[in-house]
Amino acid sequence: MTTVTKEQQLDELGRIETHEEQHHGEHPKGIMRWLLTTNHKEIGTLYLWFSFAMFLVGGAMAMVIRAELFQPGLQLVDPHFFNQMTTVHGLIMVFGAVMPAFTGLANWMIPMMIGAPDMALPRMNNWSFWILPFAFALLLGSLFMEGGGPAFGWTFYAPLSTTFSGNSTALFVFSVHIMGISSIMGAINVVVTIVNLRAPGMTWMKLPLFVWTWLITAFLLIAVMPVLAGVVTMVLTDKYFGTSFFDAAGGGDPVMFQHIFWFFGHPEVYIMILPAFGVISAIVPAFSRKKLFGYASMVYATASIAGLSFLVWAHHMFTTGMPVAAELFFMYCTMLISVPTGVKVFNWVATMWRGAISFEAPMMFSLAFIVLFTIGGLSGLMLAITPVDFQYHDTYFVVAHFHYVLVTGAVFSIMAAAYYWLPKWTGHMYSESLAKWHFWCSIISVNVLFFPMHFLGLAGMPRRIPDYALQFADVNQVVSIGGFAFGLSQLIFLALVIKCIRGGEKAPAKPWDGAEGLEWTVPSPAPLHTFDTPPVVK
Repeated sequence: MTTVTKEQQLDELGRIETHEEQHHGEHPKGIMRWLLTTNHKEIGTLYLWFSFAMFLVGGAMAMVIRAELFQPGLQLVDPHFFNQMTTVHGLIMVFGAVMPAFTGLANWMIPMMIGAPDMALPRMNNWSFWILPFAFALLLGSLFMEGGGPAFGWTFYAPLSTTFSGNSTALFVFSVHIMGISSIMGAINVVVTIVNLRAPGMTWMKLPLFVWTWLITAFLLIAVMPVLAGVVTMVLTDKYFGTSFFDAAGGGDPVMFQHIFWFFGHPEVYIMILPAFGVISAIVPAFSRKKLFGYASMVYATASIAGLSFLVWAHHMFTTGMPVAAELFFMYCTMLISVPTGVKVFNWVATMWRGAISFEAPMMFSLAFIVLFTIGGLSGLMLAITPVDFQYHDTYFVVAHFHYVLVTGAVFSIMAAAYYWLPKWTGHMYSESLAKWHFWCSIISVNVLFFPMHFLGLAGMPRRIPDYALQFADVNQVVSIGGFAFGLSQLIFLALVIKCIRGGEKAPAKPWDGAEGLEWTVPSPAPLHTFDTPPVVK
């Protein structure tokens, strides 16, 4: 048996350290730092800034839509351009704003929450981000082509999309393919990281709920993104290569498009809301200074929502002439999803019950989420009932429903997450008074914007129209004013974030009393490499 002297050990350690320094090299500066980075925090930051930029671009398109609808008659833009705005607004908000924002949060927080040094596949992580700007450059570039950008709705129903006169369909399809590749790579990375890189002692039922919700979301992404890739490829070949998947004249079926699209589209809704549940499940206990009520039931509820999301796609298609048995099946499955969702809302309320609640910005956005997302859920339950859906279908009631789910749901939870973790990211406390201004301006304007849409829909105003009957004029004016106010409110958020990055009161390692988790054990701002030796979870 050989003995190793103290000097030899120190010498060996020195050699390892020098090798480490050579391996990491000088951290590149300037633009190359961001182009070449494989660090999860820097990639998370890139995703978050990119999603905010897309949020503003998509928001600008929404402002065009609302400016046109401010009064009846054709005011500012022609109907074809109006349709391009509604199409590209939807695509950018779903694939460019909400999904990259949650991916950014996953990149930043999951390794820190599970005690991992980084994401498992760092080079793929870099690649999955950097293909996104090209995808959206293609999509936005199509607006400047002869004949304009895609103008067939973000759901690109065939035969509308396959017979569309413009030449931008190929660019649209290619950009959707690139977004899908990015999502699949990001999802694989999340799964591999959570399964393989958890700290010792971090058993499955000790995972933070944000990590659980993202793990389940990642499996959903891997399952449904190829379905989207398939359907856009079929649209491409129908338009340019003479196939007739969706052309009845050639023996195809336009309704088949809806089946394939919504088999992707409904799980996609949960891809955009499950990580939000994880965020709220982190924030509500922290500001109630209590443990989350019913942790295990939350995990099972999330998994059951994901499972059920594959069984409800045809509730978007009640008016296509399905057999009654199928309508009943999809109606009951859709109603069933409200049970695990109700479990979550009950658990959040039970967590707050008799807690020592304080109302900082993350908690205020979380409370707004719980109340307003529930309203969106209830209008979704109304849409699930087949006979009344015949009345609501393709009206502004549907627009009101999904904006309550995606804006006061997904977007508000992203804002709550940003306020919650901003001190950890920047090392500074943000201005609480600016945050309160942002909250009150947002919550008032968002309800002025979307709540009256329910009444427009019930009164029969169809969606995606650039002009409307005189009886809808007053309500549309109110809605447009709410829209402009909501858009301007987000500039307060931008100013707050920039101010926080530049300086401010130094943030402690744990700025919130009730916050729990490994991310609060590291200093603020979090160092570039977090856990060189994995922490042991007791």
